[in-house]
Amino acid sequence: MGRFAYWFAGLILAVNTFTITAQEDAIFNYFREIVVRVDTTSFSSAGNLIRIGNLDYLPFRYQRDDEVCELLLYPQQLQKIKSIRLVGSADYNLMDSLLYVNNSYYRCRLQMRNLTQSQLQQFTFGIISNSDTTESYYTLHILPYTLTSALIYPESDELFIGEEKVLELVTNNPRNIRITGQWTTGEDIDYRITESQGSLRVHLLPRMPGQRTVRIKLQTIRPFVDENRKVIYDLPPVEYKFNVKASRLAFLSIDKKEITLDEKNRNEGVEIQMDDNRSLVMNKTYRVEDQEKPGGRLVAEIFTRNSLANNRVLCILRPYNYHRITDGYLYIKDGDDPRFITNLNITPKTTITRVSVMHEGGDWTQDLGVYPGETVNVKIEGEGLHKARFVFEDVTDLTSDTLIRNENLALMKIKIPVTIEKRRITLFNQNENTGIALTVKEYQIPRQLDYMFINYGDIDRNVATLKSPVIYPEGVRDVVFSFVPRRIDEDQLYGKQYLKIDIRVTNIKGQLVDMKTIDNIVVCPGENSPRYPFYGTKDCVKKDISLNSYLSKKTYELDDWARIEMNIQNKNDNEISKRIDLVLQKRYKFDLDVSFPGGLITVKREAIKDTSGRVLDHKLKYGGLYGISMAVLAQFSFYEPDKVAKLKPFRIGAGFIAMNAFNFSETAKRDVGFVVLGSIYPTKSTAKIQIPLHFGAGYMMKDQQFFFLLGPGFQFNW
Repeated sequence: MGRFAYWFAGLILAVNTFTITAQEDAIFNYFREIVVRVDTTSFSSAGNLIRIGNLDYLPFRYQRDDEVCELLLYPQQLQKIKSIRLVGSADYNLMDSLLYVNNSYYRCRLQMRNLTQSQLQQFTFGIISNSDTTESYYTLHILPYTLTSALIYPESDELFIGEEKVLELVTNNPRNIRITGQWTTGEDIDYRITESQGSLRVHLLPRMPGQRTVRIKLQTIRPFVDENRKVIYDLPPVEYKFNVKASRLAFLSIDKKEITLDEKNRNEGVEIQMDDNRSLVMNKTYRVEDQEKPGGRLVAEIFTRNSLANNRVLCILRPYNYHRITDGYLYIKDGDDPRFITNLNITPKTTITRVSVMHEGGDWTQDLGVYPGETVNVKIEGEGLHKARFVFEDVTDLTSDTLIRNENLALMKIKIPVTIEKRRITLFNQNENTGIALTVKEYQIPRQLDYMFINYGDIDRNVATLKSPVIYPEGVRDVVFSFVPRRIDEDQLYGKQYLKIDIRVTNIKGQLVDMKTIDNIVVCPGENSPRYPFYGTKDCVKKDISLNSYLSKKTYELDDWARIEMNIQNKNDNEISKRIDLVLQKRYKFDLDVSFPGGLITVKREAIKDTSGRVLDHKLKYGGLYGISMAVLAQFSFYEPDKVAKLKPFRIGAGFIAMNAFNFSETAKRDVGFVVLGSIYPTKSTAKIQIPLHFGAGYMMKDQQFFFLLGPGFQFNW
């Protein structure tokens, strides 16, 4: 049973391993070969991939950090690719986009950025296949490597015990060598590697006399790949044989390697322990100078107080000038006569002169404002910074060993917690407040107006997606703006939104009816925001905004076809704005109309009578053309549903018509009738004189007959 369980677990592990490998190698389902060409050298994936862990890497060699390379992708013969793109990265610039060359392969050119120090390990492609409509992402893992060499060329092969010697480490790629700055221990000749002004230096400190060989072990940031495709990070040791001699003067070691030169230490001195020597006199003051010959610069004074049981002497050291161990030995003198040598750093008090902050994607600025959740770089400038232990309270320190820290410059990288409660992040140096602090600011990033809604009658509508103008056929009792605060910070932190609304109300003729600006609208994120407790909600909008609370003429008092223009703007970004035009629509219009029909044709139904007056039959009788008549009608006009105040070309009405009203001849046939008319008007409504076409039916009062009529009319527009 146990053997079966082990077999089953192994089978599951093998299946999972195959699945992971298949996903990582999915890019090669689309391409049979991928080539990286640097200068004139090509590096192909065909048979040259290097497997590290569960991933296959395409190695290629570079010489410069800003190397320009060409990427060639050869598709599988049976694979159809609808579109492909190389996803951008901060580690390279895409010089030429991907092109399909001669229906054979894809090609692009790109320039690397700081290839040695960057974390570039892959190219990501977005691919849409012919059988799919969505873009999928595929990764090509890459392994940039370079050849790095290092040597030392001492001017002399002599070293003295206790004397530090500094040599230049000659290398073709100083940025690719890892630097710790730490001394080795337990070697015949201890060493450490430092960087100064772009050059590397080797510090040697011999421990044993005689012929001694130093073996300097170095590691690189970017590896080298040998002919067997083995990835190598360790450089061949830099070896050199020295003749180590005993010190010319007795070297007295001091327990403190770093002394701060300040007023207190200059006056009161610093208690130290120094190696004892039979020539050392107690209760005596010795000069400490920077040269063996007389007349050297006074660096410090040492007063020997008393001997200790551990073969050490308790002394008081008073510093007077700065000194670095790398500057050479210090000579302990009795007057002008050198007696012993020693070495230590006498450096300025840690003093901060300037602090700068660099936000992601930005430049250095002395504005010390930071935002919750962001990662920032902090640059501290001053004196004596190498001995400081800087800590920002209540943040995550992401500072790595590769960041610069020396006497005059210290770089830090910190992440501000999203839920940080303090408004000031104090900088401490070894638990002492430096008086410098970062100011925590809340985000005020303008967001699109998708958290704002408008209601002018029936339902709430999202302001961001609302199309304008809005022609609304119902009565508008009020226009109300409401907000959904939880939307503001739901995907990222935006902070408070500062808005204003400009309102302008006009009538159908475009004349101004009312105008108002609602300013200082502050919308705060909802309780779902991690920063909600820290925003401060005193100035936040707590209820809906009603336009009727600001307008002198209320929306329900506005005439038909009035227009309410609302311009909503984010005060921190003029680009984020929304204009909404709300037009109060009317479907029809009822009014009295006076028209002057002319040239009307009438049709009457006339009775046929016998001699006794009995009606035998009826016939239609067409009347002649009437002269100018006058019609007074109560008419209904209808508006176009999708246009503003645009009437349809027909009207329907009922009223009275005076036939031949302006013909005063004795033979003129005048009559008054009740009519129901339909009228067709010209579509161009701006003309002063219009000639509509009337048709309808009615009843003549005088003739006491029904009739039909058809003819033009005249209408005057003032």
